[in-house]
Amino acid sequence: MKRNSLTSSVVTKKKSKLICGIDEAGRGPVLGPMIISGVCTNYDQLESLSQLGVKDSKKLSQKKRTSLFKKINEICVCKCFIVTPEEIDRRIDLKISLSRLEQLKMAEIINFFKPDVIYIDAADVNEKRFGHSMRDLLIYTPPKLISKHKADERFPIVSAASIIAKVTRDRLISELHRKFGDFGSGYTSDEKTINYLTEWIRKHKKAPDFARKSWNTVKRILESEVLTRKITDFI
Repeated sequence: MKRNSLTSSVVTKKKSKLICGIDEAGRGPVLGPMIISGVCTNYDQLESLSQLGVKDSKKLSQKKRTSLFKKINEICVCKCFIVTPEEIDRRIDLKISLSRLEQLKMAEIINFFKPDVIYIDAADVNEKRFGHSMRDLLIYTPPKLISKHKADERFPIVSAASIIAKVTRDRLISELHRKFGDFGSGYTSDEKTINYLTEWIRKHKKAPDFARKSWNTVKRILESEVLTRKITDFI
């Protein structure tokens, strides 16, 4: 995301305490990237953010998310990381979990802003453990770091980060649709996604570049559509 005119007051002047919310979108899909988003603002702007009516992005219509996306960027500084399928797959060789990969990206955002108070949507069954691990990755000691499940429903600053992440990912998915055809949402629960992936692998004998090849869904379809057929060719 581009840094707006608020950046200088938020990042350097620090006229008041800074609050930051961190969330992600697209953790589970088999197709497309994951987005890690951070939203940062001064405490004196927090009420303005709440008045926008931000909430968990999954509970908002696409039209409402798009509208809030613009407004959030006007009163906050937003930073996103696009985590590509290739990078998600590469973590296997690095022997790190998806949660750890998320933590590393989140830490980069926090270290960039150096906020006083941080709210994070915990990507671990143990929210306290996730919070402690996050602190270990920071280059400074924040006065307050809160790691909670469903933080996007509980804290407006995390709701804002959720919206920024969701809209950013939706736009990237739309770009992939224009280039490669409509594959649906990219989630394994989406029949259109599975049908698209199956047909692609059947035709090209490999998964598309925008697929997470380390996902079991891809491995099963490859085994069914490519490996099994090769064996039967010799029978």
